[in-house]
This record gives sequence, structure tokens and C-alpha cells, in this order.
Amino acid sequence: MATELSPARSRLAARLATFLDSDLVWSFRHSPMAMLSAALLAIVAFTSLLAAWLMPQNPFDITQLYLDKANLPPIWVEGGQMPYLLGTDMQGRDILSAIVYGSRISLVIGVASVALSMTIGVFVGLLAGYVGGALDNFLMRIADAVMSIPTLLVAILISALFRGLLPVAYRDAAAPLILVVALALTSWVVYARMIRAATMVEAGKEYVLAARIIKVPRRRIIVRHILPNVLTAALVTATLNLGLAILAEATLSFLGVGMPSAQPSLGTLIRIGNQFFFSGTWWIVLFPALQLTLIILAVNLLGDWLRDALNPKLK
Repeated sequence: MATELSPARSRLAARLATFLDSDLVWSFRHSPMAMLSAALLAIVAFTSLLAAWLMPQNPFDITQLYLDKANLPPIWVEGGQMPYLLGTDMQGRDILSAIVYGSRISLVIGVASVALSMTIGVFVGLLAGYVGGALDNFLMRIADAVMSIPTLLVAILISALFRGLLPVAYRDAAAPLILVVALALTSWVVYARMIRAATMVEAGKEYVLAARIIKVPRRRIIVRHILPNVLTAALVTATLNLGLAILAEATLSFLGVGMPSAQPSLGTLIRIGNQFFFSGTWWIVLFPALQLTLIILAVNLLGDWLRDALNPKLK
């Protein structure tokens, strides 16, 4: 068994060594901003995944909420109590725990919506760019129609439509899936247009023409030859759009058409805290807003670095 696994392990070790010696890793190691952004996102992801063990409270469990602990200020302000480091809200919910759990929801929805929109956009772009003709015109007119309407308005309409079709008892449980679909259906056009243009360029190159001459199936040409050469640009765009997706989810939740109060994302926490901002409980809205700002800033900085690192014109 060991002899069977050794070649595979050797190939894996060789690929890992090649990756660690690549220009991308070298650029990452020499970019303090990229390393700081990656470290911040890693901390947010780590604490979000292990929230049940790290946080003093589960904000989704009503049995852990105590009204006599409501509206406690942060620990460094007079009246603050342990273990509520950042204070509590009007329901006795620990702000730090709510932020960590809310960050997990925002990250999952953001990553899932970007992955789905990229998948749809890459598929449509490859199909339109390679096949061309009437199919290309039809798909691009759909893309034009989607782009002609403001993104948030389309997301609100899609979210309202799905919520209206579902029974009331299932709306809160299906809220994350609805948000993922709503955000993906409004942002796939960016990937489709970019992949279409790149596919049209690649389709005219000699290696594709040679594959056509020797009767390589169309599906194999698209998947094995064109897709690897156009996917890098889509991945860079996905990284840059992750921050926009998280912000869009927060905006929808802030407007009341996103995550419910029983499963608050960062946008929901900001909406709830904003209602009590002028009553003196400033910490309810301030700390979730800071967390959202840091996440989006880190994602954007990491995306900017990745775009520059993969740009051959800058090398």
C-alpha cells in the first residue's frame, strides 16, 4: 500500500514545492498589505467556524438570552460586565457573539453567491463566446436586460418573489438560500461578458484551430483547452466581487429583506442597532459596522493584490 501511495505523494510534494516557489507566493510574501488582509480574513473565518466553542453565548438560542442583562455597555465602560466584552443588546444578546455568528452568515452567503454567479457567468460566457451567432446575441441581450436594472432592485425583487412563493413557516429557514440566489442572479453578467470576450480571443488561436482540424469534440475544446486559459480572470474578479457581495447582503438585511432578526447577519445587526443609536446604546450598531468594514476592506485589498500579482503586464 505504501509503495502505491508513494508516487502520488511525490507528485503532490513536487506540485507543492513548485507552488511555494512560484511568483504568486513570492509576491504574497513581499506584500505586507496582502499578508495582513489574509491574516485578518483567516481570523474572522477561524472564529466564525469555532464560534460555538469560543463565544460565551449562542445568540440564536433564546434559552441563553437574559433580559436582565439587556443593554449592558462594553466592559471598559462603567456598568459593563463579564463575559460581555462588547456589551449586550436590548434582548440580552452578547454583541461579540452576535458579531462572530453574524460574520459567519455574511461570509457564507457572500462566498456562495460569488461561486454561483461565477459558475453561471463562466458557463454563459463560454457558450456565447465559442458558439456565437444567434445564441450569442440571445444570451447577451439577456445580460443587457439584467444590467439595465439596478442590482439591489433586482435582488430585492427576486428575494420578494421567492419569499412570496414560500409558506411563512419556511421563509426564515430559506432566507440564506434566497439571498444566495438573488445575489447570484444579479451579478453573473460581469463574469459572462468577461469570459465571452476572452473565449472569442482564445477561439481564434492556433491551438484551438488545430483541435478543430483533428475533430476534437466541441465540449472537450471548451473544457480542456479554453476554460483553463480564461479562468484566471474570473477568479480575480470573484475575489474583488466578494466584498461587493458581502456588502450587498448587508444592505438587503439592513433594508429588512435579508436575514431575519432570529438569524442576524452583520447587516441585520446594524439595522437593529440603528434603531437604538440615539438612545445611547451606540455599541449595538458601532461594532457590527466596524466588523463589516474590516471584512470588506480586507477582501478588497486582497483582491487588488491578486489582480496585480496575476497581471503579466506588471511583471
